[in-house]
Amino acid sequence: MTISREGHSRKLSADEFLELIKHAPLVSIDLILENEAGDILVGYRKNSPAKNTWFVPGGRIRKGETLNNAFTRITHEELGIAMQRTAAEFIGIFEHFYPDNFLEVPDVGTHYVVLAFRLAAPDELSLPAGQHSEFRWLSTAAAASDEAVHPYTRAYFSALG
Repeated sequence: MTISREGHSRKLSADEFLELIKHAPLVSIDLILENEAGDILVGYRKNSPAKNTWFVPGGRIRKGETLNNAFTRITHEELGIAMQRTAAEFIGIFEHFYPDNFLEVPDVGTHYVVLAFRLAAPDELSLPAGQHSEFRWLSTAAAASDEAVHPYTRAYFSALG
C-alpha cells in the first residue's frame, strides 16, 4: 500500500497496513467484467480475505489517487489491460465485512467500502496470477447456485438484475 505525504509516496509496511485495517475501512473498486454472452469473470482467491472463494477482480484505492487513476491502475493490475472509468457503468456502493485480514492475524477483521463497476470485456485479457490461481466466466444462474462463489460476489450478480 502506498500513501502520499507532501507530494512523496512510500509503501506502508505490513505492520503499518495492519494497523490501518484495525482502525479504518478500506475503499476499493471491484470490477464486474462481462463478456458478450453476459457471463461475469471471477477468479479463485489465493489470499485473505475471501481466500479460497470465487470473487470478481478488484483493488484498493490509494491515498491521494483519483478515482479515474485508481480505476485505470486496478484494471491494469487485475486484468492486464488499462481501462478508463468512463467505459464502465457504476453499479453501486457495497460494504464488505471480513473476519480476517491479508496477514491472517487472529481477531483482526477487514472492512471495505466498495465501488462496483460493470464493464465490457475487451477482446484480449492478460490475467495476472497475483491474487487468483485461476479464472472462469460465470452466468448469473451458475453463480447463484455455486457455494464456492463468495456471497459478496453473488450480491453483484443480483444487483445486475
